[in-house]
Amino acid sequence: MDVATVPASAELHRVVFGVFRDGDNNLDAVQERNVTDFVRETRENSALKVVAEDTTGVARTPFKQGELRTEWSTIQSGTQHVVRIESPRDMSSRSTLAAFVARTLESRAADPAFKNADVWVDLVDHGAGDGGGLQSDSHGGACMPMEDIAGAIADGQAQFLKAHPGADASVTGVLANQCLMATLGFADALSRSGVRYLAASPETMLAPGAPSAKIADALTRGGDWASNVVDTTMQARYGSSGTSYHPAAAFDVLDLAPEKIADVRHDVATLNDSIVSLAARNDGAQLERYVRSDIRSVAGMARFDHTSDMVYHADRPAEAVYAKIETDVRLPSSVRTAASHAREAVGALVLAHSEYGWFDPMHASYADAIGPTEHLPISPEQYDPWADGGVSETQNGFFKSVHAGELARAIGAYAGADARVALVA
Repeated sequence: MDVATVPASAELHRVVFGVFRDGDNNLDAVQERNVTDFVRETRENSALKVVAEDTTGVARTPFKQGELRTEWSTIQSGTQHVVRIESPRDMSSRSTLAAFVARTLESRAADPAFKNADVWVDLVDHGAGDGGGLQSDSHGGACMPMEDIAGAIADGQAQFLKAHPGADASVTGVLANQCLMATLGFADALSRSGVRYLAASPETMLAPGAPSAKIADALTRGGDWASNVVDTTMQARYGSSGTSYHPAAAFDVLDLAPEKIADVRHDVATLNDSIVSLAARNDGAQLERYVRSDIRSVAGMARFDHTSDMVYHADRPAEAVYAKIETDVRLPSSVRTAASHAREAVGALVLAHSEYGWFDPMHASYADAIGPTEHLPISPEQYDPWADGGVSETQNGFFKSVHAGELARAIGAYAGADARVALVA
């Protein structure tokens, strides 16, 4: 059942909401509410069932503050049932997330009241855009690569189907309660894993991030659920009355239908190829400089102060970039037309969106931050500078499929180190 088709006046639509919370880092205490808030929410909403895996060091009898462990629980009808406690799992491991997805699907299958429910997976932790997320300090501090996050969902579905051949293994959506995850790369990877919707912010969020419990409640209400999810996030406030703040500068719900993602891949690749082909013209070098200036004119993410060295400055709102290229009369019509098609294809992914024209906590405008971002470097320094530390924004299916490396070469943004990676891959 597609929640997008449920009338607002209809009976509540059942949702099994899987919360995968990695507190094995500095976000532990502040994001714990993304589990505990569900006690209140499920007390008032019988259509919501929560499956949680929470790695935390927050004090709870008999544990003292700082005693890290992983708790498995279900939250339903206003009660949290902790069903298992074990030594802390590596939440940055693909196999850990896969097992959680399988367990969430098992919870739906085992409950007759929820057998037709949608399953959403909520990823609660640090995010690094196309570089991945889910950082586990006690297991080396690495992030799970973005392709592995999406791949873990497919792995979990496969594990579930092995035990239950022919059963419903669908995962309707992912709430990326992480920074910077509304990207074309992540949307593409999730779609290839069979996920239909992504709810995420293109920018760094302020902890504790998106209000997971309120979002889950909105998913059960039907009607224009996507707009309700966005509004719930953008209107959330944390902190005291004198210092309260919103968590997100911008937020999106994206439709990852395979045909839409295929259109994006095709049209973005066509645009990139048209730019690369400019090199064959006598004025090609100048035209490529115009393209680079168009890309540069759209600010990337991490727009807040004191972030001059952050890789996310190359993660730019894709629609805004394509609109700049589309309206640049200095460029050939073939390039401008291709940019128009790419802009329309990306825009078709956006089911709902909101942004703040001025977001005071960041001291920055987000008026152009509509829809997903794309990794679009304009210099070798922006290409993939954190790759040696395990956070790569170029080693993913989308970047390669749209010939983004070739575009980077054409506009002088390619880093030669990537060639060495490709040779041994």
